[in-house]
Amino acid sequence: MGLFHLPGQLNVTDTVLVTVARTQGSVPREAGAWMAVTAEGLTGTVGGGHLEFDAIARARAALAGGDLAEEVRYPLGPSLGQCCGGVVWLRFARVPAGDDLAAHLPQPPLRPVALFGAGHVGEVLARFARELPLALHWVDSREGQFPPGPPPRGWQHEVADPPADAVPDLAPGSAVLVMTHNHAEDFDIIAACLRRAREQADLPFIGMIGSRTKWASFRQRLQARGFGDGDLARVTCPIGVPGVAGKQPGVIAVAVLAQMLALPLAAQPAPD
Repeated sequence: MGLFHLPGQLNVTDTVLVTVARTQGSVPREAGAWMAVTAEGLTGTVGGGHLEFDAIARARAALAGGDLAEEVRYPLGPSLGQCCGGVVWLRFARVPAGDDLAAHLPQPPLRPVALFGAGHVGEVLARFARELPLALHWVDSREGQFPPGPPPRGWQHEVADPPADAVPDLAPGSAVLVMTHNHAEDFDIIAACLRRAREQADLPFIGMIGSRTKWASFRQRLQARGFGDGDLARVTCPIGVPGVAGKQPGVIAVAVLAQMLALPLAAQPAPD
């Protein structure tokens, strides 16, 4: 059973959208997870195992002319023999052929992330981030650096020269990632972020790609600009979860995105 539909394209056949409505205890997927089922294909997942097998069977029975229950309660341990042991409520809804499936999908809250730089690491990071619940405000000083086509939901592409001029307009609660092609741009962005953090205290994470040597140099220059130890403690450099070795752009991007996902969502409200 393969991928039959990409969200954003019109359905070519009737579909049953299966959504995790709510959960209790230990379960394989969170509320909002979804799976779309047709008579011959499916995409997405609500957790696999017997839970998903039964949901697919119910959906296909409805597509064949049977009744479709609006919501079904699944005790994972007693009824399905899954080791999670919690309870999942699945919601079932028919999406007619010709409808845009994306319009029916649940929309998870997005973490605002400001990415400065569309170079090697920035490009890979943004490509991976398309699959994650992140709202990317992607900034570069150069024209033609962003991929063609419209950005995903909640994203913004901005050409700003100098890029530090974009800092005042970042969404409150943004996690900031600085990785431009130019150390002078990096420095000015960090300084602008520290000024905003000092005045508004609404940037929970300010991170910069680079070595400890780079940060030591920046630190001295920032101190000369009047930033104190409390200001400088806001900056994380190098970025990425500790213990991930390798300097390939993809390795760095994965380590940084894992760090973003570990940040408390409450500290990063979704943009309007």
